[in-house]
Formats: sequence, structure tokens, C-alpha cells
Amino acid sequence: MAKVSSTDLGTQPIGELLIKQAVPASIGILVMSLNILVDTIFVGNWIGPTAIAAINVVLPVSFFIAALGMAIGVGGSSIISRALGANNQLKAGKTFGNQITLTVIITTVFVFFGLWYINDLIPAFGGKGEIFSPAKIYYRIVLYGVPILALCMMGNTVIRAEGKPKFAMYAMMFPSVGNLLLDILFIKIFDFGMAGAAWATTGSYILCFLFILWFFLSKNSELKINFKNFGLDLPIVKEIGSLGFVTLVRQAIISVTYLLMNNILFDLGGETSVTAYAIVARMLMFALFPVYGITQGFLPIAGFNYGAEHYKRVRETITTAIKYGILLAAVVFIFLMIFPDAITRLFTQDPNVLEETPSAMRWVFAATPIIGIQLIGAAYFQAIGKAIPALLLTLARQGFFFVPLILILPKFYGELGVWMAFPISDVLATLVTVYFLHREVKLNLLPKENN
Repeated sequence: MAKVSSTDLGTQPIGELLIKQAVPASIGILVMSLNILVDTIFVGNWIGPTAIAAINVVLPVSFFIAALGMAIGVGGSSIISRALGANNQLKAGKTFGNQITLTVIITTVFVFFGLWYINDLIPAFGGKGEIFSPAKIYYRIVLYGVPILALCMMGNTVIRAEGKPKFAMYAMMFPSVGNLLLDILFIKIFDFGMAGAAWATTGSYILCFLFILWFFLSKNSELKINFKNFGLDLPIVKEIGSLGFVTLVRQAIISVTYLLMNNILFDLGGETSVTAYAIVARMLMFALFPVYGITQGFLPIAGFNYGAEHYKRVRETITTAIKYGILLAAVVFIFLMIFPDAITRLFTQDPNVLEETPSAMRWVFAATPIIGIQLIGAAYFQAIGKAIPALLLTLARQGFFFVPLILILPKFYGELGVWMAFPISDVLATLVTVYFLHREVKLNLLPKENN
């Protein structure tokens, strides 16, 4: 493999560069999403449909804690990208050390309280009735490995900030394949049930961590693990916090969404509706992998070139990323509109779930072609270090629009109102994103290009 330098982010053609960054990111996200998807298929067929709902209940808690690592990673990586663009290696290294310290301390504290309040959190997130017992088994085991997952999510964003997308891809691929093999071993062969599914997931976190640790200890990384950089630097911590807060709020809103959705759907349709949502939620993670890949590839390119004051390249990166995002999202949209029944049958043969899920899936993905505009718009402001507009755009879809809609629409349309909330919030959030992004380009980027 040819050695890749972060300076390539400021010199190579944008279209070619975006593909180089986005394809490995997309493949990594695809493999990780396939892992979640196949894991759910295994659980649904080998344990039962209630087990799918149980995992869906646990995910928002465990992913929120893990997202602390991602938030620290994204916030710090924005600083690192701009520091590398400005040739400030010292600040990049210090930021990386602070990211490690913050991730370990914060996630460990959250895991402690997550385990302490286990019997309160599971029912709060919809783990009621028959769902509670398998959810508790899965929750306890998975939470033990969440700090390791948080370090993986943090480290992965830093690898991308260095302009090493292939290594970031490998970091997601190895544990994903490992998880599936461990699923077969623990669930199918040893018949450990929910505990087997949980240990397979935790084992995959460890595999990911070992690979990322190897990367930063090897010659492939421009950043090194230096204990001198572990001491917290207040200005850097504040900057990581302000930018990472955007990602954390996004995950917090997602967790709140899961909480509301699971409880509202349980009241409207019981375990069947919660299971239908769990399947749709897996497809939300899986089907949009190419658009998420474009967004991941976009971040280091935009951040590096903004730091290097290559403002024309920044604008070109925005335009190219949005074009690619719309095209790929349109392909996903067509596929999901045609095959929702076949997709549902992969997860379960339960007649009630098979009846409800396809229609829900069509509603949820109805506005998919425009989703890339939202993602790229919010990612741009994060990449250039503007935390407030990034936060507003992150909150727009799920915080400002989706949550109010799922509280209001079911009162008039029942369960259909829950599914209708998805495309309506997508359209409204896209309109807000277009306004902010157009204003930023007109008032900030274009004047700097002409100076």
C-alpha cells in the first residue's frame, strides 16, 4: 500500500479525492451495517422476534455512551484536520492525547451509572413485558465493553482526520466479521441465547480496539500515543467539547427518539410494532451506508482545506459531496420502495411483523433522496469549527421536527402518524439546511475566495 499523507487532502482533485476518502468509509460502514443487520437476522431466526425488540431497547443506551467517544473523536478530529492543514503537528498531537483521556474517564463514569440504574433504564426505553428479561441480559454484558467501543469510535475518526481512510475501513471490517463468527459460535453452536449475542458484540469491540491500537503504535500514523499529551489542556478540551457536543447531541436525540418510539409503538401495537421499528431502524443504519460514507469522506477534506485557506476547494467539496449524496440516496430509495416485503422476511417469519413492517419502511424512507443535503450541511459546519450552526442543523430533523411530530401525529392518525413523521421531518430539515448552507457560502466562502 502506497503511503498516504494528510497533505494529499489539499492537493488532489476534489472528485477523485472524495471518492478515495468515501469509498473506504462506505465499505467500512457497509460491513459494520451488515454486521448489525446479519446479527439481527441471526437473533431473530435463532432466538426469536422478541430478541430483536430487546436489542433495539438496549441500543440507545449503549450507543449513547459509546457516542461520547465519537463526539470526542469528531470534535478533536476537526481540530486535528485544521492543525495538520496549518502544519501545526504539536497541536494535533496534544489534541489526540486529550481525546484519549477524555474518552476513558467520561465513558467509564457513564457505564457505572448505566449499570447501577439498569432496572429503571430498560423499561424507560421500552423494555416492557416479554422484552424486559432478554434486554437485561444483553444490556449488562454489552455495557462492559462500551468504553472499548468508545475508544474505537474516537480512534476511527482520528484515523480519517489523518487522511488514512483505508485503515479506518479496516478498523470497522475486522470486528464486524469477527462478530458474525462469534454469533455463530455463541448462539448457534453453544446455544448461549441472548448472552451469546451480547458476548459476540463485546468481543467484536475488543478486536476493533486491538487494530486501532496497532495503527497508532505503527509507522502508518502521523500521530503517536504520547503519555505527555494525556494531561488535559483546558483550551483544547473546550474546543473538543464545543465541536463534539454537536455529535453528542445528535446521539442524545437519537436515544430520546428510540425511547419515545419504543414506548409509543408499544402502547399502540405491543411487541409487534416495537419489532417492526427495530427492523426499520436496522435498515436506516444499513441502507444509507453510501451516503454516510460520502459524509465521512467529506469531513477531513473540508476541514483540511479550510485550515489551509483553500476556500475554493472547500466550496467545490461541498458541491461535489451533495451531488454524490443525492445520486446514491436516490438509488437506495428505489431499492427500498420495491423490495420492503422481501427485506422483512430476512428478519422473521412472524405473520404480524410481516404485515406491518413493509408499509412502515416505505413511509420511513419516503424522503431518502434529499437526506444527503442534511448530512453534508451539518458536517460542513463541524468540519470548519462552527459549533452553533452545526448544532442547530443536527437538532433540526430529530429535535425540532421529528420528536414533536411523533408526539402529535399519532393522536390523529394512530400508528400511521408515527411513520409519517419521518418524511415530513426530513423535508423540513432539508429546507433549513439549504438556507444555512447557502448563506454560509455566500457570506463566508465566496468573499474569502476573492481575497
